[in-house]
Amino acid sequence: MRRRDTNSRRGFLKSTAATTAVTVLSRNAETEAAAEALAAPGPNDKVRIATIGMGIIGFIDTDCALKTPGVELVAAADLYEGRRTRVKEKYGDHVSTHVDYREILDRKDVDAVLLCVPDHWHSAMSIEAMKAGKPVYCEKPMVQTLAEGPDVINAQHETKAVFQVGSQFASSIVFDKLRDMIAAGAIGKVNVVEARYNRNSSLGAWQYTLPLDASPDTVDWDRFLGKAPKRPFDATRFFRWRNYQDYGTAVAGDLFVHLLTAIHHATGSHGPTKVAAMGGLRYWDDGRDVYDAILSLLDYPATQAHPAFTVSLQCDFEDGGGDATSFRFIGDEGVISTDLDSLKLERKGISWPTAEQELKGYNSVQTFSKAQQEAIAAKLAKEPRKASARTAYSGPETFKPPAGYDPRYDHFVKFFTSVRKGDPVYEDAVFGYRAAAPALLCNASLYESKLINWDPVKMQVVG
Repeated sequence: MRRRDTNSRRGFLKSTAATTAVTVLSRNAETEAAAEALAAPGPNDKVRIATIGMGIIGFIDTDCALKTPGVELVAAADLYEGRRTRVKEKYGDHVSTHVDYREILDRKDVDAVLLCVPDHWHSAMSIEAMKAGKPVYCEKPMVQTLAEGPDVINAQHETKAVFQVGSQFASSIVFDKLRDMIAAGAIGKVNVVEARYNRNSSLGAWQYTLPLDASPDTVDWDRFLGKAPKRPFDATRFFRWRNYQDYGTAVAGDLFVHLLTAIHHATGSHGPTKVAAMGGLRYWDDGRDVYDAILSLLDYPATQAHPAFTVSLQCDFEDGGGDATSFRFIGDEGVISTDLDSLKLERKGISWPTAEQELKGYNSVQTFSKAQQEAIAAKLAKEPRKASARTAYSGPETFKPPAGYDPRYDHFVKFFTSVRKGDPVYEDAVFGYRAAAPALLCNASLYESKLINWDPVKMQVVG
């Protein structure tokens, strides 16, 4: 994954003079001009897109993509009749709708495709689309299984296609700023990262509403199954596919991949070498065969990009305190916390006791004989006191993106710039796999009750 071009629409977010004041940015005329300079097409530079899979994310991604200047929707595909109808209701009768996604790949008027389909279709459709010469924006996780990752990577390398994974945290200015703060020594050496993505509602736990007309007549069930095991029509499985291992990647594949994308972007890491996870089905016992709560530990080795650190990931669909996504990047000199809407730096560092605290505080000295206490006191009086080495950081301590900021839009801006200009994509297949693989390993660790070793450079299981 290459670093963002400093001439992009986020160039105005460069670090300014040292300050501890709150940084608040607005989308003023200069900012909008930068966005237009990045995304505005020439007279013959319109990008015509087609979205394959018009579920929740399909509509969200399409709406966001269409906000990018010069992008036009010409076709969409979905296996449910009602969603094909909704496409025309929302975007117009001129938008062609299809059941078979291959018809879209054959169209000459489709310049790029958005893949917003169930996870078990990601790799196959991505590879077919790239071989058909279509730039691809594929929703996360990039693959459903570890074995599929190398095939997608090879397809991108062989076809040299524009292929970007849709995990928008990779393009977030919040994590850009966090990355820059870490690189500037704001928290010293990172040693632990804590991240959580919790929910507390039925819809958040994937109990989506089923249409009243769902039937084999309105849903192409056999096409949906694809490589998955054959079974009779089941509307719940079709519309709530994330709840089943046959089609989805469970909580980790859906949400941990976001957390890992952000962590890898902020630290420059390729991934962990050890993965362990525990969890289970604790509340949403509705027939699903995936868990609804998981805790994972991932160990990251020291590299040229970063020191060794350990990651703690949590996802709890029954968080009675409320749904929340947050990170804490912890170093020996400070902590950066974010809830995605803002960043906060606290710099306290490692503390060392005064002579008085060492002699009379919560320490072992008072348990020694009086002679030893006096000897230690005399020794301490002659020694210089220890103090933590502090990085010379003088940057901002807080950061807040513009009101209404949407990293998904930035992610699409980057994608369509690559489509138009042939620039390297921001989140390519290698980066996408390195974010997806540890999430899938969390599933494997939980299901198999074992620690898993991973080589993040070669991208393969060890042992």
